[in-house]
Amino acid sequence: MKRVSLVLAAVAVTLIFVSAASAAIRITKVQYDSPGSDTGSNSSLNAEWVKIKNTGSHAKTLTGWTLRDTSSHVYHFGSFRLGAGSSVQVHTGSGSNTRHDRYWGSGWYVWNNTGDTAKLKNRSGRLIDRCSWGDGSGVKYC
Repeated sequence: MKRVSLVLAAVAVTLIFVSAASAAIRITKVQYDSPGSDTGSNSSLNAEWVKIKNTGSHAKTLTGWTLRDTSSHVYHFGSFRLGAGSSVQVHTGSGSNTRHDRYWGSGWYVWNNTGDTAKLKNRSGRLIDRCSWGDGSGVKYC
């Protein structure tokens, strides 16, 4: 019985550690309505973005993670590591990826101005964080 209790305790600690490590990655802000008219230009598309922050004390690999909306638009993180305390903005349009800016490459707006949900999932498809909004100012702090 003692051995079973120790094994169960070890499994519980492992699960808590895995959850805590993933919980360090958060959607912190969504600019779901780019400022000005929705012209569809690349600069207008890139003014629509989601900010993801690593609130933990260790870098986290996001390779294979996804960011998606309720209409099945999906951004796939390629090879990417987010430093401890660092943020990255995933822009809707096209551009050159850096450690602070990633680009979806979409030819049209992803986030609905009247309401939507941004969902961040890890490489195994587990929901890590979400941020929802209704019709509002165009910016949502999560």
